[in-house]
Amino acid sequence: MPTQYRYIQTVDTESFPYIIEHNVSVHLGNDAVVRCNVYRPKPTTTEARYPVLVTYGPYGKDVSYQQFNPKSFSEVHPEHQTEHSAWETPTPLFWTSHGYVVVRADEIGTGQSPGVLHVKSAASIDGFCDAIEWAAQQPWSSGKVGLLGVSYYAATQWQVAARHPKGLAAIVPWEGFSDAYNESIRHGGILSNRFYDMWYARQVAPNQYGLPGRAARNWGLDTVEGDLRADKLAANRHKASLHEQRYRDNKHLAALNFNLEDITVPILSVANLGGNLLHLRGNVNGYLWAGSEFKYLRFIVGRHDLPFYYPEEVEIQRSFLDAWLKGEDRAGWSRKGAVPKVDLILRRGNAGYNDPVAEKSLLRRKEYEWPLARTEYTPFYLTVEQGLESVRPSQGLPSKLTYRAPGKGRATDILNFTSLPLDSETEITGHIVAHLNVSISRDRWGDSPSDLDLFVTLRHISSSGEEIHYTGSTGEPVPLTRGWLRVSLRKTNPEHPRHRPWLPYRDFYSTDVLPVIPNEVYPVDVEIWPTSVVVGRGARLVLEVSSGDTPGTGFWGHDDPVDRSESVFKGQNCIHFGPDYVNYITLPIIPQQ
Repeated sequence: MPTQYRYIQTVDTESFPYIIEHNVSVHLGNDAVVRCNVYRPKPTTTEARYPVLVTYGPYGKDVSYQQFNPKSFSEVHPEHQTEHSAWETPTPLFWTSHGYVVVRADEIGTGQSPGVLHVKSAASIDGFCDAIEWAAQQPWSSGKVGLLGVSYYAATQWQVAARHPKGLAAIVPWEGFSDAYNESIRHGGILSNRFYDMWYARQVAPNQYGLPGRAARNWGLDTVEGDLRADKLAANRHKASLHEQRYRDNKHLAALNFNLEDITVPILSVANLGGNLLHLRGNVNGYLWAGSEFKYLRFIVGRHDLPFYYPEEVEIQRSFLDAWLKGEDRAGWSRKGAVPKVDLILRRGNAGYNDPVAEKSLLRRKEYEWPLARTEYTPFYLTVEQGLESVRPSQGLPSKLTYRAPGKGRATDILNFTSLPLDSETEITGHIVAHLNVSISRDRWGDSPSDLDLFVTLRHISSSGEEIHYTGSTGEPVPLTRGWLRVSLRKTNPEHPRHRPWLPYRDFYSTDVLPVIPNEVYPVDVEIWPTSVVVGRGARLVLEVSSGDTPGTGFWGHDDPVDRSESVFKGQNCIHFGPDYVNYITLPIIPQQ
């Protein structure tokens, strides 16, 4: 152990109702060191042992929630507005008061942990696994570790659980992706660049190990070993090129590949119905394919930062973790069938968006499987008149509708297909697929395009004619749900065990790339992220097909000039109709009971 690591640990047993150990060194299997803060209950006996909650990430164990996001901090429940609260992680004051140790570790290369900053990497997962095993072996630990956190702190839980670190007893991934390629970096093969660029610059880079001036900016503490020179900081940043991560078999992405089926610990997966660009699909599919005997899926609505700290949601977290980490099962999580596997929230009416009070009035319903066994997969057909009809249209002469590409948000970039007013209240809950027959063609005097990006959105129009918006991850208004597909990556893998008619499976390998030839018609199935909504009588549905981002995209834009080069995409996109070209969207209708 290098001497420079020995002197920095401090312990505070007097200032707070819990013991704090700052900068505890955890030695990893590759001889690296990460540092963590340990928040422990004050023991009543020398033999006291407690279960442990571990978080491991890049946002800074010493960066206070209040400084990281002042507006959000001011809105979380007062019980979690504490000096040691941190973004997207469990609050030490609450959890220590209920008999848990909280370990908050700085990921390698961030905060007080030396090394190369390389988020979303295989090294991140290995370090997290080692930190869990370390926590399970400490003298204050009962030997049982749980994982609880939001977004980044949820996404890594899936990968870690598949590695089976010793001591891991249960996970609560709260709004986090489980498929880094299809849910974070690329949507249907299309680079989601805008959020990643903002996220790295705003939330990761300011916390690099050795970066000068952190304390002066109220962004945690200065590095205990001192600042690093600019050239050393640059050498210690490994920002993976998103342009290189074009396919799932890219070296960096392949190193993160894992099997959800390998997960065996109990899971409470929490999916946000409004997080239809990052915080939804991964929690649903993670629940669906995980190999755990005891797994539960809970849906929520609202901003991604607030519900995690609602008292009623914290009690759900504590109830679940108490069952598996303490053996105190008040609700029946560990008894098969005692707790329904799925807890839906019914989005009925128009609660508005970014309105926690209105959202809390929405009712819940228990279910025993996902997708719901009584689902009736019902096609709604697109017509050349831009309708969306429940009856298959008559086979007329071949025709097509054309829109411009690449999409810039113009009316000419979008086609809308609108249903008639629904004659009865209709519930749509589950997975959605749009089947489209598409082609590309060049502009007059223009070069020929060679690919086509599909942006598909399902919108909910009330009986009075206005769109009903839902709350997105940052409080922005979002549509009902969305889907994407790069047509050169249209190839599906029907032999894969996860392939379903209602959820087409794609490998997205570099070897899967298919040609897109101008004026050739390609039938494609576009996965649209799962949803749940009760559409009122007289309301309408609109299927929007576009060549680019449309309103409700928020931070998750797809406008990278390299990935969506005009030399590749500029021209005309077409949807074809006729005897050989039937277009439809398959909706998961739940019959009224």
